[in-house]
Amino acid sequence: MVVVAVGAVFWMYGRDLPDHQALASYEPATISRVYSGEGKVMDEFAHERRMFTPADEVPDVVKQAFVSAEDKHFYEHKGYDLQGIVKAALDAAQGGRLRGASTITQQVMKNFLLDGSRSFERKIKEIILATRLEETLDKDKILELYLNEIFLGQNSYGVTAAADTYFGKNLEEVTVAEAAYLAALPKAPSDYHPVRQKERAIARRNYVLGQMYENGYIDETTYNTAEASDLLTVQSGDFTSSRAERPPRDYFTDEIRRQLSGDFGEDEFFGGGLSIRATMDPVLQKEAAKSLRAGLEKYDRNLGIYRGPAGKIEPAKLGSEAEWRDALRDVNTPRDIEGWHPAVVLELGDTSARIGIEGVEEDEDGHFLPKQEFNWRPLLDNGRAGKRANKPADLLSVGDVIYVRAVTKDSDGSFVRWSLRQIPRIQGGFMAMDTNTGRVLAMQGGFSYQASVFNRATQATRQPGSSFKPFVYASALDSGYSPSTIVVDAPIEVQTPQGLWRPKNASNKFYGPAPLRVGIERSRNLMTIRLAQDVGMNVVADYAERFGVYDDMGEYLANALGSQETTLFKMVAAYAMFANGGERVEPTLVDRVQDRWGKTIYRHDKRDCEGCELASLEEGVSPRIVSNRERVMDAVTAYQLTSMMRGVVERGTASGTVKLGVPVAGKTGTTNDAKDVWFVGFTPNIVAGCYLGYDRPRALGRGASGGGMCGPVFNSFMKKAIKLYGSSDFEVPPNTRFIKFDRYSGARLPPDATGPNVVSELFRMGEEPEYGMFSIIDGGFAMGEDLQLYGRGEDDSETVITTSTGQQKVIPPKASFGSLSSGGLY
Repeated sequence: MVVVAVGAVFWMYGRDLPDHQALASYEPATISRVYSGEGKVMDEFAHERRMFTPADEVPDVVKQAFVSAEDKHFYEHKGYDLQGIVKAALDAAQGGRLRGASTITQQVMKNFLLDGSRSFERKIKEIILATRLEETLDKDKILELYLNEIFLGQNSYGVTAAADTYFGKNLEEVTVAEAAYLAALPKAPSDYHPVRQKERAIARRNYVLGQMYENGYIDETTYNTAEASDLLTVQSGDFTSSRAERPPRDYFTDEIRRQLSGDFGEDEFFGGGLSIRATMDPVLQKEAAKSLRAGLEKYDRNLGIYRGPAGKIEPAKLGSEAEWRDALRDVNTPRDIEGWHPAVVLELGDTSARIGIEGVEEDEDGHFLPKQEFNWRPLLDNGRAGKRANKPADLLSVGDVIYVRAVTKDSDGSFVRWSLRQIPRIQGGFMAMDTNTGRVLAMQGGFSYQASVFNRATQATRQPGSSFKPFVYASALDSGYSPSTIVVDAPIEVQTPQGLWRPKNASNKFYGPAPLRVGIERSRNLMTIRLAQDVGMNVVADYAERFGVYDDMGEYLANALGSQETTLFKMVAAYAMFANGGERVEPTLVDRVQDRWGKTIYRHDKRDCEGCELASLEEGVSPRIVSNRERVMDAVTAYQLTSMMRGVVERGTASGTVKLGVPVAGKTGTTNDAKDVWFVGFTPNIVAGCYLGYDRPRALGRGASGGGMCGPVFNSFMKKAIKLYGSSDFEVPPNTRFIKFDRYSGARLPPDATGPNVVSELFRMGEEPEYGMFSIIDGGFAMGEDLQLYGRGEDDSETVITTSTGQQKVIPPKASFGSLSSGGLY
């Protein structure tokens, strides 16, 4: 009857059980890692921090430790330990603690196929499935599942991740004592924490060592040595974590997460064990962060308004150095700003404030903020700035958590003083990429990732302002215009549903007719509007969409001045196509993605390599890379536009701040009321862009401009980029020739003309203009009377050209043009 009853129970619970055979092909969720070009781990992503290790690569000492701790008859039983079950039942009957007596095979079933409830029904199902699994898989495969799936605390799943978490080691490097500690954790990892529960953890570890000795896995000497050893871990500061050498997570790797989790799905990205090769250049990424922060901080410090501390510590916790250091460590504040240190105000004097600085040892006298660091105006409760501070107490209170950085001498780097800092409210983005491959080399989405994870390079849609104008000029050049085509700079009125629109130049002046080149160099709004009207906004919109600036651009004249929002990411990618001669490039943060088995599942570079498939090549012969990219712009147009944008840097709106000594082209951008300021520029091989503005757009104040604020950021970054990647002249397309023109009048000049206002424009062979002023564009708008011809506006000097014979010809700065009316050519 007993046998029949037991058989009936097992038959009843054995129906409709999960399919245990699926475990034969089980692929556990494992960490996805991001690697730099040098193969170093930059970041890792996982819901469960697990690194899968096959059974044959798990050291024997690790297997033996877990078998001794959890199931010493593992290699003998058929899935369940009848002796252990009976013993556990007797213990419970005698009033002892109820325990499950589960084997490793049963634990595998519980972890993979059943819930964790403590019930008779679950235990029966567990035994049934365990016996079936033993018939399907060998012991090592079962142990492999267990050792890779088990939770061992600190968000570590599996023994490999745990070895890295607790000891900063690869699994094959762990000692006998360390393997025993790992085997002690499955019961209750939090109960055996290596710091908070150290004595208990050592006792459990020593129990496992004793079991290993009894089972014959280690000899007596090894046992005694391991038992007497201290428990040394990363958590107690005895080892350096492998993650400590990695840079803190930043905008670049987080953007990889955002993009790839969308492409592959979150489950695959966070659990697929992907190996991701990033395009980031670590040196340039560091320089991008440094340059953008310098630009943001410069603007903020020029305002001179102190907005208060980053946090607060109760004065009662500042009694001793150990106390204030513990309290400061617990303050949740950004710590990824290079050179900045969180600090707490310990004392306030009449002329200085004593501070305790995180990560900086106290000296005999302590550390102080001197009087000159309090030259700020405090922000009042009503949102206005108060009177300039006279003493430290006007700005700070004891217990305030602030930021400080060391001011050093430029000559020798010696320490001068500590300086008070604050995170700016103004934000911005910066991005740099290779013009030929689309590989993003650096990306900074704000002042500090830990302060704000919002990536302003890819997620913030802003008005590009005048930095959009090159796309208007590109559409015109491809439509038959040339850099010497004359466009009238005069008042414009446009009737819109919202009322009469009167666009203006930034200077609120009008300069009369001028060549296209002057229009882009001096960023003339009215010339751009006239050109867009003449070319047609449908053509301009088509170009903007072709370059990827917009998915759907509205055909409104205001959009010719950059009023429709886009992202820095799209703008920089579009400018790359100017730099490389008009070929499409797709921006990417990832070169290659491999799955857990090493198979490449994504590769960015789709170009063909002729000869790469051969095992060997003849001497002196190398593989040939064949570009199969789409052409989005004529090469001659790209060069003409690049030449005009070189003028922006050399004598236009960016000439005061972008000075690199190599050929550089670019365009500034400043929106209405200077709510956003931009600069996007490029050399033949690197394009980079910057924008600055408040997250909730508001005016940056008088004098704010793309050239003045973003230009220095670009200039600082490109100095480092050029040093690393070099530079060259922009490539001249074949079957073309240069013709000289006067920069202001557009008049054609003799080939031997020289002078500061002589420019060489590129034309296709056979398409050279016979006359300099062969057409004038007014866009069909009504204009005022008595405008001056070729008004120089910002530069009213005479044009002087010199021929090879030494003869000089002077063109007056203001030639009478007479009365103008709308319509027709002039």
